[in-house]
Amino acid sequence: MTQDAALEAEERKNLLAALAGEADALRPELHRYAARLVGSVIDGEDVIQDAFARVFATVGSIPAGTPLRPWLFRIVHNRAIDALRQRSTRRSEPIEAAFDLADASAVGPEDALIRQDTVRLALSHFAELPVPQRSAVILKDVLGESLADIAALLELSVDAVKAHLARGRARLRTISDVRSEVAPSPTPEVLNFAALFNARDWDALRSLLADDVRLRQARRPEISGAADVGRFFTYYAEYPPVRLEPAWLEGREILLVSTEPLGAPSYFMLLEWRGQKISLIRDHRYATYVIDGADVAPAAPR
Repeated sequence: MTQDAALEAEERKNLLAALAGEADALRPELHRYAARLVGSVIDGEDVIQDAFARVFATVGSIPAGTPLRPWLFRIVHNRAIDALRQRSTRRSEPIEAAFDLADASAVGPEDALIRQDTVRLALSHFAELPVPQRSAVILKDVLGESLADIAALLELSVDAVKAHLARGRARLRTISDVRSEVAPSPTPEVLNFAALFNARDWDALRSLLADDVRLRQARRPEISGAADVGRFFTYYAEYPPVRLEPAWLEGREILLVSTEPLGAPSYFMLLEWRGQKISLIRDHRYATYVIDGADVAPAAPR
């Protein structure tokens, strides 16, 4: 290897290390943005996973000296917009109309109460805003970004950001929080999974896995196949005991995970089924931030 090639390899290694460190540190913050932008903590994590895969696949194209934080936000923003466009296409509703600029107008002084109220809003509320308003409000009131940084990320003028922010805040104040009072009862499959898990019957759980089952965990490579995914239960057998409780999130059935003795849930699992077999396990043990701000409803007793 020539000296130039060695230097280039060393620079790439250092860039990868810096990028990995920055991406891991920013991951909860990036998820808060993506989840509110797409209106789902579950889909928001999918956006992050996809964005990071693209980030590390194209690391060699990052210009030297590029500030990594805004660059990562831009990648996640673009991936979230792609997800929204795909969703819009499936519903035959053009999303481009949501990008029309509002008339520039002034935004009043910062009000701490506005930010506190915004952080507490259900994610579904943000989905009712046009995308630029949604992005401006999330970046300013949830993440505390400056107007200049928001303008750079959204490729808008500061005046346009102010207009979107003002209109988005006004719209959010008019939205009522409508929630169903009683969540559905758990399905027999999920109830059985929780019972077996809580009884620590790992062999019975392995028997529920499809041959091509996949396991997806943040900060871990996806693995597939019943033999490899079956080790997932071996790891849980070695961890301090946890307990699963069925619940509902965003219309999807989940399993809340609490440490023993029973405490507040710290993360959740999401299962996908093919008939009576599990085809996918999403375990958020290493991404506890996903449950932050999630509108979880405990399942009704059967």
